[in-house]
Amino acid sequence: MELSAYIKSVIDMDRASVVICNLDHTIIYMNPAAIGRYAKRGGKGLIGKSLMDCHNEKSKEIIENVVAWFGQSTENNMIYTYYNEKENKDVYMVALRDDDQNLIGYYEKHEYRDRENAKLYDFSRSLI
Repeated sequence: MELSAYIKSVIDMDRASVVICNLDHTIIYMNPAAIGRYAKRGGKGLIGKSLMDCHNEKSKEIIENVVAWFGQSTENNMIYTYYNEKENKDVYMVALRDDDQNLIGYYEKHEYRDRENAKLYDFSRSLI
């Protein structure tokens, strides 16, 4: 089996939204969590559309600046963008690079701060 199938599965099983964009800001992939989260904005129908259509002018400028920063060095790969108090999570933008370290796109990474409340090894329910 090709590695990409494993990577897709890792992304799909993440409880946090993952929206992957190319350098033209076109949404090329959304995991199930993102499709559900953005259902009111079009959900899966957002794939193939510009991420910029979902943002105001200031946000668009910030996104452009971050992508330019990613392009300046192969060491510029992740930047903290904000803390979402309502959901108690930190949000980052992350560069995506090919095998030759060329910038090919980006995604937004969500890291929740809430402690897990599931019981250890509780086989009676799925967390996803």
